[in-house]
Amino acid sequence: MSALNRRRFIQLAGGTAALTAMSSSIARAASIPAARRTGTLKDVDHIVVLMQENRSFDHYFGTLRGVRGYGDPKPVTLPSGKSVWYQSDGGKEILPFHPDAKNLGLAFLEDLAHDWNTTHRAWNNGAYDKWIPAKGPTTMAHLDRGDIPFHYALADAFTICDAYHCSLMSSTDPNRYYLWTGYTGNDGKGKGPVLDNAEAGYSWTTYPERLEQGGISWKIYQDVGTGLDAAGSWGWTNDAYIGNYGDNSLLYFDQYRDAKPGDPLYDKARTGTDATKGDGFFDVLKADVKAGKLPQVSWVVAPEAFTEHPNWPANYGAWYISQVLDALTADPDVWARTALFITFDENDGFFDHVVPPAPPFSAVQGASTVDVSDELYTDGVSAASLLAGGSGFLSSQYGLGPRVPMLVVSPWSKGGFVNSQVFDHTSVIRFMEERFGVREPNISAWRRAVCGDLTSAFDFSRSDASVPHLPATGGYQPTDRNRHPDYVPTPPADPALPKQERGTRPARPLPYDLSADARVDRAKSTLAIEFANHGRAGANWQVRSGTDSSGPWTYTVEPHKSLTGSWTVGTAADGDYAFSAHGPNGFLREYKGSIATAGPELSTRHDGHGSRVELVLTNHGSSTVQLTVTDAYGSDRPESYRLRPGASRVHTTALNDTHGWYDLSVTSTEDPGFLRRTAGHVETGRVSTSDPAIGAV
Repeated sequence: MSALNRRRFIQLAGGTAALTAMSSSIARAASIPAARRTGTLKDVDHIVVLMQENRSFDHYFGTLRGVRGYGDPKPVTLPSGKSVWYQSDGGKEILPFHPDAKNLGLAFLEDLAHDWNTTHRAWNNGAYDKWIPAKGPTTMAHLDRGDIPFHYALADAFTICDAYHCSLMSSTDPNRYYLWTGYTGNDGKGKGPVLDNAEAGYSWTTYPERLEQGGISWKIYQDVGTGLDAAGSWGWTNDAYIGNYGDNSLLYFDQYRDAKPGDPLYDKARTGTDATKGDGFFDVLKADVKAGKLPQVSWVVAPEAFTEHPNWPANYGAWYISQVLDALTADPDVWARTALFITFDENDGFFDHVVPPAPPFSAVQGASTVDVSDELYTDGVSAASLLAGGSGFLSSQYGLGPRVPMLVVSPWSKGGFVNSQVFDHTSVIRFMEERFGVREPNISAWRRAVCGDLTSAFDFSRSDASVPHLPATGGYQPTDRNRHPDYVPTPPADPALPKQERGTRPARPLPYDLSADARVDRAKSTLAIEFANHGRAGANWQVRSGTDSSGPWTYTVEPHKSLTGSWTVGTAADGDYAFSAHGPNGFLREYKGSIATAGPELSTRHDGHGSRVELVLTNHGSSTVQLTVTDAYGSDRPESYRLRPGASRVHTTALNDTHGWYDLSVTSTEDPGFLRRTAGHVETGRVSTSDPAIGAV
């Protein structure tokens, strides 16, 4: 780095101390105890949101200990019959792989397609098998702890959410509209819906306007670059090391563009530091913290080079995040009342193995107890036309999109927890709703049912001032201010699934209590599955089949409701079936057998008070059967039950040793093809651990 460039970088960083003590930011944040006044959400006085760019969850954290990553023991099966990891380019399979760059965290890894059409093509109506044709081989590339130690240290010190999804299967702008407005204009009014990157100038009401109306203070922290209204650039600059990369999406709304100085929409969204005049990126934020002027709600927007958007290095972003933490902890009394959410707007084109929840596009694709009409785009081209090279937007579901990282950094989320409740970008708004009482009406009913409000990521009952071991980030300073060519990795010749770190991590209690019990009707040649929700949060299941190619299907059920899906599975003489149902937090049911031998069934009941699971085994057939229950966690020996026609037995498995996790299979001596597998987690309302089978595979 030249002397001039180094002096300039130090200016932007806020001084030489920022380069010599980068790692202190996490330590200081973790050492400050919460200001516990009420022991409730009301103790949060400040909410800060930093949304970075274009990384999937698996791409960053697939190898992290105790999250649902590459060691997931319950992945979905592709139409090919192989697990979701075996993505094909049409000729060969490419599994997730670690590129061979010597310093991958500082490599300029190539950017991939991340628009509406290619992302829906990768999703393929839920089949989830077209990632490489849609995105290219680099979609399967991933980083690990050695590459991005600062990100992993944050996860180990605070709370990581491993079921947080971007809001729709598309690019930056529409996902950020969900963050700032609750939707992407998908109500048939104005200039929406916005399906890909577009800054045309919109007019629907944003959440900051609702905060302003509700008397809640708010602000955008950003660098103005060459001007936030210069020639329509709205923060874009040729210099990637200044400005806001156009990521302040409020500036794409006419009410902000037309605002004048003195108007709150101007003063709070169109001002910031000016790096061209020597300001440091964090001068205003740190000054507000020290002066006790940090708003109740604020958003931080990074210059392009620090957003983590490929091809910009991940660790440029680590440096930027450490500086945000440094500014927020400048006054310990302020940080003691602050919650910081660090997330990513979308996944770029990077693969993530968890199929995102989605509403059914029609009755043929499933059902929902809640209205899904606001979640369907119906004015596009057909899938066949798109695959044939047609233009336009594919008609499909808006979201949810693939998983992206979410780190909850606060005095109430310390301890290296994982939270596995389903969230999306609207969950950030809903956390603000819960804290400040300002409702966002644009969030759809289906999204409110499926996605939580992020409050389950916090524990307001305790205070923890422990300090973790931390990596330094001083070496992540850019060596120059240039743009660099793409690094395009080559997948290995002998693909193998990456190893996930062994061990568990503490897990936050979740509001789920779900069941999905099957019944085969031999006379009607049908398999029926009843999806029942006994918990406090809505849930979405995806049903897949190895014998029925017309799926997958999706089912959404609100709390204390149920619905039933039914499939014709052949005739009494020829009716083999194989179905599975996947739900949140590792919920899995498998149903295999033959219509000809229909009769034995089971239902699964959770006992949260006793931390156990009960299987009710029933013989609906006309002949005696012997059923054997096998425990994949090895807590019990296989146990057999002989059931006469009409008889029932209850098999109970205690789950104290597995912290509530179970994986039980029921087979039949009389029918080698019969299988009922029931797996998931029994919630007790208390802290548990991540699935002990993760990383052990």
